[in-house]
Amino acid sequence: MSTTIDVLDAAGAKTGSVDLPEAIFGAKVNIPLIHQVVVAQLAARRQGTHKTKTRGEVSGGGKKPYRQKGTGRARQGSTRAPQFTGGGTVHGPQPRGYEQKTPKKMKAAALRGALSDRANGGRVHIVDALVTGETPKTKVALEALRNITKARSVLVVVDEGDELTWLSLRNAPEVHLLDAGQLNTYDVLCYDDVVFTREAYDQVVARLGNSGKEDA
Repeated sequence: MSTTIDVLDAAGAKTGSVDLPEAIFGAKVNIPLIHQVVVAQLAARRQGTHKTKTRGEVSGGGKKPYRQKGTGRARQGSTRAPQFTGGGTVHGPQPRGYEQKTPKKMKAAALRGALSDRANGGRVHIVDALVTGETPKTKVALEALRNITKARSVLVVVDEGDELTWLSLRNAPEVHLLDAGQLNTYDVLCYDDVVFTREAYDQVVARLGNSGKEDA
């Protein structure tokens, strides 16, 4: 059974309605799956450029610090050994990749679960347009957004070619902008409400609807 929500204009008035597909906005919320996908997504963001020098990479230490026998001290071959100040690091971090392979079906299922969680709480909204005309206006766009939701932080999903909305909201600290093709589980969970423009909503439904057919 699908859920019907209103399509709003910039003033917050109803201009129509849409049925949220049950397969996308009414899916089972699989928390372990969502956790796995989010961890993989955050891991992929890590640069992995950390690096420490081993004893073979630090400078100096070419000469034995003192003779082998007769000093009463432990024998040492180089001052670049890890026990000396300025020596190399043992088992220190080296450059590596943190990416985890996550199947596309898992990513799609996790995203459907995250969207379903937001939809169940009444935190999914659809708007015809936040800004009209030809000139970007941040104040007007934010006022329109507040007519739609009172959430403190909002994920706004727009069409990639919607330059007017991009330019209007890109500097608003309480708003995170994504195009429909970039929509992901982590960003859905990070923000209180999700606001779709009508074009972006249609694109997301088409994208996740096709992946749902592949899962079946």
